[in-house]
Amino acid sequence: MVHAFNPKKHSLPVTTFVLLGIALAMLSTRVAHGSALPDFADLAEKLSPTVVNIYTTQTVEVSSSPHQFFFPDDMDIPEPFKRFFGLPERPDEQAPKREMKRTSLGSGVIVTADGYILTNNHVVEDADEINVTLATFEEYEAKIIGRDPKSDLALIKIEPKADLQYVTFGNSEKLRVGEWVLAIGNPFGLQQTVTSGIVSAKGRSINSQSYGNFIQTDASINPGNSGGPLFNLEGEMVGVNTAIFSRTGGNIGIGFAIPVNMAKNVFAQLKDHGKVTRGWLGVMIQQVTSELAENFGLDRPIGALVGQVIADSPAEKAGLKPGDVIIEYNGKEISQMSMLPALVANTDVGSKAKLIIIRDGNKQSITVEIGKLEDEEQLVADAETGTSKKLGITVQELTPKLAESLGIEQTQGLIVTDISAGSAAAEAGILRGDIILEINREKVEKIGDYKNALREAEKKENILLLIKRDEHTRFVVIDLHE
Repeated sequence: MVHAFNPKKHSLPVTTFVLLGIALAMLSTRVAHGSALPDFADLAEKLSPTVVNIYTTQTVEVSSSPHQFFFPDDMDIPEPFKRFFGLPERPDEQAPKREMKRTSLGSGVIVTADGYILTNNHVVEDADEINVTLATFEEYEAKIIGRDPKSDLALIKIEPKADLQYVTFGNSEKLRVGEWVLAIGNPFGLQQTVTSGIVSAKGRSINSQSYGNFIQTDASINPGNSGGPLFNLEGEMVGVNTAIFSRTGGNIGIGFAIPVNMAKNVFAQLKDHGKVTRGWLGVMIQQVTSELAENFGLDRPIGALVGQVIADSPAEKAGLKPGDVIIEYNGKEISQMSMLPALVANTDVGSKAKLIIIRDGNKQSITVEIGKLEDEEQLVADAETGTSKKLGITVQELTPKLAESLGIEQTQGLIVTDISAGSAAAEAGILRGDIILEINREKVEKIGDYKNALREAEKKENILLLIKRDEHTRFVVIDLHE
């Protein structure tokens, strides 16, 4: 038996049920008209011609001995097997090599009618040949106009027979978390694959080698999607897909895209000059933790804490000091440290930038004239560096010239120029700018000393470093088996 619903028999007021009925009716109307979820079909059909497949070929040297099928390259091969495979007995002798062709696949996006294509730097880096396949299956040979490893972007050019359809740049600053996005690319070489999802987060920093502020999305991005575009529902490109987070190599719902506002700046400079010139402030910064926020007079962890001001830098000339917390840059809040380098880098050299800082618990405004980022100011120069994947740090020999540019008195040792997030060294509290004086009680001044000490240290469960930070030295123990 069917009973009529009588709201008077229930505890909720009649008006509540009336409003509930109106809401259900509105929802039914939205579903009926197909507006509850976006329809990507028209968008995909319109935008697919702007996406290309990039196929590169690179000549590499590999061992010509069949031992590689039985033993990894880094494995110590027993003497009997060395004789069997005809390998050199002394480690300083080279095993026979042969050349082979290595191919890779990626994606790109057409940004001008006359054939300029934006892609990832890692897609075309070291390529001997670059071939581009359009959505119409037309194939062209491409040349590199310019590359920018720091942003992982590259600009290539083809000579099309007719004008090409190209993308419209959007504004990644207006992109909101939760907004629908569409990715088009060539995952695993499968041309013109369309996936959709939402913006999961903004301002992500995924490695220390490049500028942060990546867009995080759950739109399926896989190997081969690199260099392809990320679109909003207006059909505007809002990002360039560049990386995935995965333990298996496949998509697990976390992908990253370079914001289009950064890509626009890089594209313009690569097109006009073949390289990218970046702004430079001249500070070494660190993330503000809850403990630091309390000590520096902040009501919450925010901003970039200045740990060091480089001598004769724009920051020093403007009056910035160690201990200042930069919380705003040209009107944009610095919610996390990784935002500041990208903002400074995208600022025109010679222009004025307004900083809001917290100094001794008080808010101040400082205007700084942005300088040009030169090689020596990147602290990597052309000098030999030492990288330890196990520790997660890169070091460089500290020379008097480098020490002078950094405004430090110490002129010997190894300065930490890079550190990987989540690494053993990072967990132990090592910071970029720290100076390593000893490893396991042995003095280290040269890269050779560093490599030898690490080779010995890997036999042990931990490593003891003597580091100097500011004017203080302290010992740090790093567990190598965490």
